[in-house]
Amino acid sequence: MKVLVTGSSGLVGSALVPALVKAGHTVCRLVRPGTVAKNETNGGFQVAWNPATGELGGAAVGADAVANLAGASIADGRWSAERKDVLRSSRIDTTRALVTALAKMNARPRVLVCASATGFYGNRGDELLTEESQPGNDFLSSLAKDWETEALKAEAIGVRVVLARFGIVLAKGGGALPAMMLPFRFFAGGKIGSGQQWMSWISLDDVVEILRFALERGEVRGPINVISPHPIQNAEFTKTLASTMHRPALFPAPAFALRLALGEMADALLLSSQRVLPQRLQMFDYHFQYPDLSAALKNILKQN
Repeated sequence: MKVLVTGSSGLVGSALVPALVKAGHTVCRLVRPGTVAKNETNGGFQVAWNPATGELGGAAVGADAVANLAGASIADGRWSAERKDVLRSSRIDTTRALVTALAKMNARPRVLVCASATGFYGNRGDELLTEESQPGNDFLSSLAKDWETEALKAEAIGVRVVLARFGIVLAKGGGALPAMMLPFRFFAGGKIGSGQQWMSWISLDDVVEILRFALERGEVRGPINVISPHPIQNAEFTKTLASTMHRPALFPAPAFALRLALGEMADALLLSSQRVLPQRLQMFDYHFQYPDLSAALKNILKQN
């Protein structure tokens, strides 16, 4: 297949592109005007595109599939009104422009796999959540809902749409894990808040395979929870991480201190509870490489 990828320099994109190339696909990395290209060694080639105008370079013609992974980091700075606008624009406006560009193609891609997040569900305590569960009512829920709404508009132009609701992506080179590991390196790690909140996690290796699965399998459409089948409470996650790093887990991070330091982000990213199951992936018999947290962490930490 010929696959267009937005967000190719991000944590997921920089792992997906070489995997697609290795699998024999042609990859076009969509690059904004003035962007300094990164990860040139990851394979594929650049195609210019401008989300502000919807203009897409001619080399995108003939694409069979699109992986839309663009979006500013939700953890990069406090959520001021300006930052929230950036988070929304980088996802919602970008996806709207992408779908508009696809609609102008004479031969359109067969599938659009668009990133989303388990933040869609909001803070739900111990409730078991599947793709059929209703959305929450906080900022991240609204962000994910509106993001998915824009992506689903591609169905009207005959494109199969998959909504990849990512949980916490565990990887050595980026995302949440390095920040989680830092206090443990200095023997100062511990549970977050009460430790009772559920964490829905997934290894980066499985993320890449699930995205390939969604791109290649024509029967996959709609939302899929991109998470391990074994969500875990924060206290147990912390204990497992500490054990894998051969460190103690003695110093909990109080909720009030996190709220003082991070504001609204603390509740949304660290203290909220989402016990999410990958029901649809299991229906499709997807085989997880790392369903168990301990095995996933051991594999990640041994990587160079």
